[in-house]
This record gives sequence, C-alpha cells and structure tokens, in this order.
Amino acid sequence: MLDPKYILENPDEVKESARKKGVNFDVDAFIKLDEKRRQLQTECDALRAEKNAANEKIAKLDGDEKQKAIAKMKNKGDEEKKLTEELKEAESKWTQLLLTAPGKISPETPEGKDDTENKELYTWGDLPKPDFEFKDHVALGLDLDILDIERGVKIAGSRNYFLKGDGALLELAILQYTLHKLASKGFTAFLPPLLVNYEAMQGTSYFPGGEEQTYTIESDDKYLIGTSEVPVASYHSGEILDESELPKLYAGYSYCFRREAGTYGKDTHGLYRIHQFQKVEQVVLCKNDMEESAKMHEMLLKNAEEVLQDLKLPYRVVAVCSGDMGQGQYYKNDIETWMPSRDSYGETHSCSTFLDFQSRRLNIKYKNAEGKKQFVHTLNNTCIASPRILIPLLEMYQNADGSVTIPEPLRPWMGGKDKIEA
Repeated sequence: MLDPKYILENPDEVKESARKKGVNFDVDAFIKLDEKRRQLQTECDALRAEKNAANEKIAKLDGDEKQKAIAKMKNKGDEEKKLTEELKEAESKWTQLLLTAPGKISPETPEGKDDTENKELYTWGDLPKPDFEFKDHVALGLDLDILDIERGVKIAGSRNYFLKGDGALLELAILQYTLHKLASKGFTAFLPPLLVNYEAMQGTSYFPGGEEQTYTIESDDKYLIGTSEVPVASYHSGEILDESELPKLYAGYSYCFRREAGTYGKDTHGLYRIHQFQKVEQVVLCKNDMEESAKMHEMLLKNAEEVLQDLKLPYRVVAVCSGDMGQGQYYKNDIETWMPSRDSYGETHSCSTFLDFQSRRLNIKYKNAEGKKQFVHTLNNTCIASPRILIPLLEMYQNADGSVTIPEPLRPWMGGKDKIEA
C-alpha cells in the first residue's frame, strides 16, 4: 500500500495515478477520514489523560466527596468507551480505504486503457515460414495423444484438460529446466503452500479486489494461489532483515489456480486461458533503492528471455500501459511469445516492480548500515508458465510428418528423446 503520508502530501499525484490505472480511490474522502481519525485520537488521548489525573486525586479523597468524584468519572468512562468505538470504526474505514489506493507509476509507463495500448519495446527471433500446413497445438496434441481437453472438461468442467504421456513429461521438463537454470544463478527454489490465508492475499495486493478470480475454501478460510508470488513474497512477512542479506532471490515452483471470472468466450481455444497451470515464479526482495530495483527488474526480465532464447522461441517485450497494470505495480513488462495458430504474439510472462507497495502490507523491513529500518522493495517475474508455453513450443517445433521435435535443452529431462511421435 501507499505510505499514508505520501497521499496526504501529494493528493494530486495520487489522483492522477488512480485516473491512469483506472482505480476507484477517493483521495478527498481519505483525507477527510484521516482528519477525523486524528481528531478522535486526540480526544481519546485527552480524555484518558484527564481520567488518569482524576484517579490520582480520587485516591486521596474519602467520604461523599470521593463518591461524587467516582460517579463523575463513571460518566467520563462512558464517554471514553463511546469515543474509543468511534475511533475504532474510523480506523477500520481508514485502513480499508487505504488498501484501495493505487501505487506510484513509473515515468516510463505508457498511458493507456488496456493491453491494446501496451508499447512494443523490441523483438527477438525470426517468425516461422513453414513450407507445409501448420496444425495448432490442440490438433497436434490429439494426433500425438499427449493432450485430452474433452475428458478434462468431462471430469472438471470448462477450461480443464489432461496432459498425458510425453505431453506431461514435456511440461515437467520445461519447468525443471527453468528451475535448475535459476538455481544455478543463485536463486533459492521453493515448493510453497498452495493454500494461503487472507493476510497473504492482502499482503501481496491481490485482496481486496481480486476475490472474484480466486478459488476460496470457505470451510477453512483459505484461498488457492494464482501464483507462487503470494506465499513466497509473504515468506518474510512481519520480519526485519539485515541489509547484508539482500537481495533475496527466490524461485517458487507451484500449481496455480484462477477462476478466470468475466473472461468466458475470450481466448477459450486450447490451452491459452485455463483454470489450473504450473509456473516457476521469480520473487526478489531488495534494498529500498530505485537504482537497485531497476537493476533487479532487468535481471528478472533477462532470466525469462534467456529461457525463451534457449528454446529458440520468438518473442517480443512490451511496456505495459497504466490501465493494464495492477493496483500496486510501479513498472511492468510483458513478454509475449509468437503463437503461429493465433498469428500473433501471446502473453507468456509478466515482470513487475512494486517498490515498497507490497512490503508495507506484509510489514517486511530491513535494517541498513546506519541501523535505520526501511521497507524492502519487491519484484516478481514469471520465468516460465505451462501449459501456455506449450502452445508456441508444439506449434513452432512441429514437422511435416506430424511429429514434434523436442528442443535440445529439454532432451536430458525427456530421457534423451529427440521427438514426440504418434
């Protein structure tokens, strides 16, 4: 969340961020509520001080004079109780409103309303020019008997699927390859909980606002994660780290679940937009320093690009516009991989810098060399997500005879096999 002091001192900037991000946050209402909260706090403190002083005097009294003073203090106690309840209500409203405030926006972020206004920065790789008729990933999956959407829908409903045989092994190969690549770069691998509490969802800024997209286990008051960013970024919640420990480089490997509410009829073909998937997510905690954050962002983006380059999959990198960013994201890049069946690039990775937006919610601080406590900066980036990445991989590596060549870096994870054949 934003520093409340920043909102009070920069109301126009916060209003502009809300406008650009399309976030419904009433700055003026927050300022009025903050004034009311402060006034009630002042009145409560004054009343408590008056009561404490009176109690000292009462202790020295006796007889009728003491009883009158006690009766008078009872009235003060009732008044204090009422004020305390009003203060508690004001603080609750203040906190809930603060949680809806938009984060700062980088000057490098293009202004726009949705993903159609994201700005292409650069591309990598040559687009395919096949001399035979391409099949899409669904047709390939059926012909090779590695994908079964029909039975997935039968068992679990729309947007569900089975990966089987070499399809299942190929997904695991991509994930294992990516995880080990990150480990070799100094990242600590995590297999995190898939069920988390409300505080973790709120701390990573998915709640309030993202409840509609989340699978909820009401009986246990738990939530299925949509990304391992949630538990991994929350790992140090409530802790004070030492500057010498930073940056923390983490790689969360997990199943992920999203309801995709409100997207029915959109991107429904095949494996593009489904309810369950696997992902290797990079999460970084670093010093509260703009230069350091920019350096970490570049590293995370490069790591994901390296995986695509290893697999020789063409892609482009875009600067995500203000209206397509999340509430707390300061700067965001998407990587979009070329998908022949869509005749376009499709989003496969997102790289986000949050500054201290998440760490304030999660209360993660560090002590610098001078002993001063500061909130860390947090960043995250998908390094690989499957099965969406199987769309370009299967389609780009298909052969005229219907087989699919396995990219060379993945072959050790596929028992040395170089092709998937019917």
